[in-house]
Formats: sequence, C-alpha cells, structure tokens
Amino acid sequence: MNADKGKDTPPLHASAIALGHKGVLFTGASGSGKSAMALELVALGAELVADDMVRIVAGDEGWPMLSATTRLRGVIEARGLGLITVPHRARAPLSLIVEMDRTETARLPDQVTRDILGQPVPVIARVDTPHFPAFLFAYLKGGRVAVSPGD
Repeated sequence: MNADKGKDTPPLHASAIALGHKGVLFTGASGSGKSAMALELVALGAELVADDMVRIVAGDEGWPMLSATTRLRGVIEARGLGLITVPHRARAPLSLIVEMDRTETARLPDQVTRDILGQPVPVIARVDTPHFPAFLFAYLKGGRVAVSPGD
C-alpha cells in the first residue's frame, strides 16, 4: 500500500467506511471479516465507501482519500444473505487502517502508522471481542489518547 506522494495506489482488495470526517480501510484476506466489520459499523451509523475493491487517491491537499472502484457503490456483501444496499458516500479521508488478518493481544498497544501517499496513517489490528465494532465507533468519534502504562 505504500506509494509516492502525488500518486494513486492500485485498487486494493479491501472494504472502507466513513464516519463523520474519517475513513477506515479494512484490509485482509478473503473471509477475514472486512465486509462484516464494515457492515457492523454501517449498522451503528457509518456510511459505506466501498466493499471488496477500494482505491486510494490523493485528495486536493495531498491527503489519501478512499473511494470505490466499481459501479457497485452503496452495495456490500452480507455473507449468507447476498448483496445489499446501505447508506454510502463517494469518498472519505483515510484516517485509520484496520488489519483484519492480525489480532491485537496487547492491552495498551503501541501506536503504529504507515506511510500512505506520503502521509502517516494509524494502523491497528483486529481485536478478538464482540465489542470491537463499538470500540472502533468510539475511536472514530473521539480519537485515541497516547498514554504509557506508567502514566
């Protein structure tokens, strides 16, 4: 996913949602829960940006923007139900990457960023709890506080 500033990335096998002025990119292998997590957040009030294929493009000020790649805007796969339409938007600024293939086990993990189109974007791993969608929703609404265990 790394790219030089000012260039778009190739389409990614991923899902993306937007909540307020923040966009989240869910990465991982097929079956890792990308669409399910996006759908959980849409049920909590987020909007779908893209399901299955996501493009990251440089926005007007160079910040990476998430967008759909196909005519299936507003359509998401609900495994066992089929394709359904949900609230959606065309673009959102990339504010967080969630790696669905990796499970976070630390109680207070270090903050990690990845360079996307020349900008540092926070990266987190999936947390193995049924409350993870609620955790993400709260994170997107309020942000993350940087503290160390000794504070």
